[in-house]
Amino acid sequence: MTDDVTVDTGDAPISGTVVERVAAGVAPDAPAIADALRALNAELLGRHAEFESTADYVTVDGTRVYRIGRDEWAALIDGFDFDASMAAAVRVTHTEQARLLFTTAVDADDRFSPDEVGVVVGVDTAEQF
Repeated sequence: MTDDVTVDTGDAPISGTVVERVAAGVAPDAPAIADALRALNAELLGRHAEFESTADYVTVDGTRVYRIGRDEWAALIDGFDFDASMAAAVRVTHTEQARLLFTTAVDADDRFSPDEVGVVVGVDTAEQF
């Protein structure tokens, strides 16, 4: 891709730049990762209450970002037909975007432990409080 065009992530609240950075180091290409992110995002919408009860989170510009355990992530991603390399790319992409957003949030602990993964979910109007 050229420097002035980034992959389109559609409704998934993940930056195309983050997707491209992750894709540079893994087997799936950026458009394939973006497709997987859109599929996962559709499943994540409406699950805020589930994550809020167990995870640290921040909201930045209409996006809710959670820090969850790797086991919880594995259970979440298990319902998808992603091969191992795609599952890893999606995990790394979510975690990278989450780290960036935790860093920009005021008064948030932006440190992820090695056993934590990020989950990024858009907040629609009905879910805002």
